[in-house]
Amino acid sequence: MSRLKPTIEDVAQLADVSRATASRVINNLPGASGPLRERVHAAVTELGYQPNETARALATGRQRAIDVIVVTSDPGVGWLGTHPYISRVLAGLMPVLQGANAQLRLHAVRQETAADELDEIASNTTLGAVFADITPALATQFYRRCRRAVSLVRTDSPVPGVQADNLGGADEAVNRLYELGHRRIAAIHGPALNPCAIDRRAGYLRATQRLGLADLSADGGFLREGGYAAAQQLLERHPDLDAMFVACDLMAAGAVQAIAASGRRVPDDVSIIGFDDSIAAVCSNPPLTTMRLPVEEMAAAAGRLLLAGGPARGHRQQFSVDLVVRESTRDLSAGRVGGTR
Repeated sequence: MSRLKPTIEDVAQLADVSRATASRVINNLPGASGPLRERVHAAVTELGYQPNETARALATGRQRAIDVIVVTSDPGVGWLGTHPYISRVLAGLMPVLQGANAQLRLHAVRQETAADELDEIASNTTLGAVFADITPALATQFYRRCRRAVSLVRTDSPVPGVQADNLGGADEAVNRLYELGHRRIAAIHGPALNPCAIDRRAGYLRATQRLGLADLSADGGFLREGGYAAAQQLLERHPDLDAMFVACDLMAAGAVQAIAASGRRVPDDVSIIGFDDSIAAVCSNPPLTTMRLPVEEMAAAAGRLLLAGGPARGHRQQFSVDLVVRESTRDLSAGRVGGTR
């Protein structure tokens, strides 16, 4: 084999297939059986082979592009405008693609037809795909068809991931509220099947159990109106609650509105810590103390990995989640808005 940069001929020789078969597998084209595909993928991994993407685009007639995939129950008109997180993913990727002769394609995939839609996207992927919001099972399905993928949310171990410490961030948020003197700390959680929401729920429960606090929880679905309804429910069930951890800023903005509608005030009566540090946190009244999710940095890292040929199977890169103090929290012992750092 070549002692220089591995070539497609090296891959074909190691996998014991023809160059044409290796090319079909690497370019995700039909004409190769499952076992042959596994041998070629194994050879690619062992050699660290990185295809020439410009040549691939010319050979297949397909434009070099990174596909951003969002699995959603509501991909209708206007969905993007209500998802600050997705806008931040795109903002992180766009500078990375400048000068790379590559496009950015956004796919809003319906949950009920996701399996078929993801297979179609995988068959047409060139540079690779970034999973902005997806379940572990669907991410694994895509990865079996196309190894050029990076997930921004937690997935099963084979799928490469650039992910945030959602569990640790939620734990820190609850601990911060406890340090400020709060003891009746409720939580508004995201969708039951969303990996980030699952981890943030787990972080809240870990912290409340460690601190000996009651679990006061409701679900808000990562929607403003869901946060409003969940906050109403919590205030009715637990009128003595004095703080809320809300698993995304959009829900937290709704919770602030519900608290105001009940005649209470944030942070005088109820402190709130959100999650994301999105535009919703800054525009809320009062501005939200929140856990900053480094979405732009994560998306940029994923884009660079794909431009470099794609990460190895099981690659992991974790980003920390940091507290941003604004005006929605209050130190009960000192009476100060925002609390202490």
